[in-house]
Amino acid sequence: MTGPKYSRVLLKVSGEVLAGDQNFGIEPKFLDGMAAQIADVARSGVEVAIVIGAGNIFRGMEVAAKGGDRVTADMMGMLGTVINSLALADAIGKQGIRAKVFSVLTMPGVADNFTARDAKQALSEKNVVICGGGTGNPFFTTDTAAALKAIELECEVLIKGTKVDGVYSADPMKVPDATRYDSLSHEEVIAQDLRVMDTAAFALARDNKLPILVYALDAKEGLSGVLDGRVKSTRVG
Repeated sequence: MTGPKYSRVLLKVSGEVLAGDQNFGIEPKFLDGMAAQIADVARSGVEVAIVIGAGNIFRGMEVAAKGGDRVTADMMGMLGTVINSLALADAIGKQGIRAKVFSVLTMPGVADNFTARDAKQALSEKNVVICGGGTGNPFFTTDTAAALKAIELECEVLIKGTKVDGVYSADPMKVPDATRYDSLSHEEVIAQDLRVMDTAAFALARDNKLPILVYALDAKEGLSGVLDGRVKSTRVG
């Protein structure tokens, strides 16, 4: 078995992963499982940054679609990401790995204010760095926040876990004969409107030559398997 190919990575974790089999909230079994995967990678010497969503707590776009104010709804979603960040940091700490939460929303006593300088310093000191608050602006998803933070923190790759083992031409759950891609360029993903992440995230990654790995969250070998090539994934870029 070969070792990890990267020294610093950013993992995008969806809020729904933490909900597990529930429709809402945080399921301890799934939270601890994700924390264990992250801790394993950190122990191998890889520096890990994380951006987490809040779909298990609040979905701003759904509220806006029903007539709610989009700006207010998105701000509520950003707060949800901080809740998830604190929960994941605590779970990683229980694995014996230090984790530090940063937020682009100023929240003294809850999380450190995010600056790229401080977050990179924390990574170099072998902390898992969890970035809450999205981009800090409405109308941007946590996918875009993940691409932005990966670039700011000089990560070598952005890793996105999904329900399937890579990028397909259509949703394979709905279209059984959809084509699976081993690799794609950022331009191909955008042109074909392959919605594994939002277009703004792919465009940001393209403009900054940031590769993206898309894999199945339920892969037996987990996150460490993605990094050392044991887990099937699609490389974008």
